[in-house]
Amino acid sequence: MEQESVMQEALQQYKEGIGIFERHLPEVARQYRRFTEACFAEGDLSVKNKHLIGVALGVMTNDEYCIIYHTKGSVDHGATEKEVLEAAAVAGAFGGGMAMSQAVTMLQEALKEFQNGHGTDPGQSMKH
Repeated sequence: MEQESVMQEALQQYKEGIGIFERHLPEVARQYRRFTEACFAEGDLSVKNKHLIGVALGVMTNDEYCIIYHTKGSVDHGATEKEVLEAAAVAGAFGGGMAMSQAVTMLQEALKEFQNGHGTDPGQSMKH
């Protein structure tokens, strides 16, 4: 049996944590999900571009779960490696060393994994 990757493990931890949160605060979780689904729906900005914004914000705020989640979302919606790295670079312009440390480590590891399809089910969509 193939060992679960660090990226897949992080996504699973997030999913499990949301499940616990939802059991304790179902209405809050339901409203949060509705809000984020609306935010990430196709609109004047494409879903891909919204995930690229999420990548930049995750890098900027040093949020590893958001980096992983939105890197996967970006790749799943057709973002190229260069597009993902450009989004991270914009965050680096604002966030300096802290943002760049995520852009050259966690982001690149997630990008490599999701571009190669390792540990992911291509038919499984990600929802907030």
